[in-house]
Amino acid sequence: MQSVLQIQTWLVEKIAEMRRMSVHQIDPQVPFSQYGMDSVAAVGLTGELQSWLNKQLSPTLVYDYPNIASLSQYLVQHITNDQNNGLPGPNPVTNDDPIAVIGMGCRFPGAENPHEFWQLLRSGSDAIRAVPQNRWQVDEFYDSEPSSPGKMNSRWGGFLRQVDQFDSKFFSISPREADNMDPQQRLLLEVCWEALENAGQAPGQLSGSNTGIFIGISSNDYFRQIYCDKNSLNAYSGVGNAFSIAANRLSYFLDVHGPSWVVDTACSSSLVAIHQACQSLRQEECESAIVGGVNLIISPDLSISFSQAQMTSPQGRCKTFDADADGYVRGEGCGIIILKLLSKALRDNDNIQAIIRGSAVNQDGRSNGITAPNGPAQQNVIRQALKNAQVKPNQVGYIEAHGTGTPLGDPIEFKALAEVMAADRETAQTCWVGSVKTNIGHLEAAAGIAGMIKVVLALQYNIIPPHLHLQNLNPHISLSDTPLKIPTDCVAWPNNNGPRLAGVSSFGFGGTNAHVIVEQAPEPTATPAEQLNPLERPKHILTLSAKSKTALRTLSHTYEKLLSSKGDLSLSDLCYTANTGRSHFNHRVAIAAESNEQLCAQLRKYMGGQPGPGIV
Repeated sequence: MQSVLQIQTWLVEKIAEMRRMSVHQIDPQVPFSQYGMDSVAAVGLTGELQSWLNKQLSPTLVYDYPNIASLSQYLVQHITNDQNNGLPGPNPVTNDDPIAVIGMGCRFPGAENPHEFWQLLRSGSDAIRAVPQNRWQVDEFYDSEPSSPGKMNSRWGGFLRQVDQFDSKFFSISPREADNMDPQQRLLLEVCWEALENAGQAPGQLSGSNTGIFIGISSNDYFRQIYCDKNSLNAYSGVGNAFSIAANRLSYFLDVHGPSWVVDTACSSSLVAIHQACQSLRQEECESAIVGGVNLIISPDLSISFSQAQMTSPQGRCKTFDADADGYVRGEGCGIIILKLLSKALRDNDNIQAIIRGSAVNQDGRSNGITAPNGPAQQNVIRQALKNAQVKPNQVGYIEAHGTGTPLGDPIEFKALAEVMAADRETAQTCWVGSVKTNIGHLEAAAGIAGMIKVVLALQYNIIPPHLHLQNLNPHISLSDTPLKIPTDCVAWPNNNGPRLAGVSSFGFGGTNAHVIVEQAPEPTATPAEQLNPLERPKHILTLSAKSKTALRTLSHTYEKLLSSKGDLSLSDLCYTANTGRSHFNHRVAIAAESNEQLCAQLRKYMGGQPGPGIV
């Protein structure tokens, strides 16, 4: 029986011969169509492959498995299954497995990655700023009176540093198609790549895998902009702005075959997406999951609408739980987490950053208005999540509240939390409550994933970051006779005779509520002394690569900055992950070093164009 490599080599040589190209010009990941193979050529290729393998093959095979890599994998699996009479192998997975978070990536206001996000949270920074000048002419739409028709009552928001730049070539997308893509799709591609690298998963190695994609998204500002000019519409406009493609494009780019869909339940979208991903993993629909949410504020339209509905704060701050709370401030960003069944993550020696114990989703039903919150429904969803997680309320030490900062919504949520969390809890067992919206605003469809990433980071550092803008407690909220407290400074997260546990809430303004129970990662298992490699390398090699010289220097600067700010990093771990957990491209540098300080110096020499020993 031929191996994957043998079949792949045969296909590369055959296509190179058919197209009169060098074998070095044939990329196994590129679709056959890009080599100019029409239906006649595809049938001919299948016929020759059939003769070589001495195996009956369908003439449509090239369309079902549209590149060399996927076709080679299928053929080996197909032949193996036939030899085993089609019987699948044993399945060791149990359906009640907890879910491991093995990777994260984010772009939030004031933070380009999880490390910067933690620095922002821990320092108690407020990332809200005035609307950037390149978004829209603020004065044209601003009016301090909320009731002014066609006007908004706030000049403020949580904005990313840039949303109009995109390396389309890196993602094999033509500039014309990229121009017609919703920037939210572009941002998802970038942050997804970063999250996979954070997980030590080389994106190229996922091709053909049963990876699921679950994305929360609810705004379509770019769609409304480009459809204003009918003459500018083209074949890319529809696909570039369809919600479904926000998830499907990730599946297409990575060539993965698990479930792929978007969730729109407004503000709870990304937390509902996490719940659905966990369900899919437990049902074995996928073997790993890429989950997250995205929200960009490209036009003033929704800001005007929300202002007219008196949802947004004229002061431009989320003053959650404060007496001066007067609405929320809109924010934008993108967050992605990589999930896998805990049993498989332990088996694969993944870097487990936290554990999802359980989750739940429900609906308000007919509340006091379609956008009005409902306290009993919030209590029910939290209780159900606790039940699914097999966790008691008194075990939970922190709740990341939805906390939009509305004078009535905050007391409703706080009362619901007090009702649930007080059960069987002693007076000394504090449950802290905070909201990331006080730092970066309300990210709407991406709000849940922002809260989730905040909690994972807090569990890693054993610190509950401060909740901002709390001067005087909302008069409808009482802390007395409740276990709840609001941290206005960093609080050490105690370990009360068990793993640290937190809850994350997210409520959609249409009434769909979600809650997730998160637990700290398990302690790494100590490796027996006899299994340790006694060989101490005198030097380590860091290999970096990119698709251009400029990108390679930028990447090198990122590593130099990381090493300079985190002197306790393991040099061997850093080099191992860079060498084996990253995709490698044609512009490359290899640097040998015996310490973090020497590696920093070598990186600076390379960026400065100074050749020297140990730099190739």
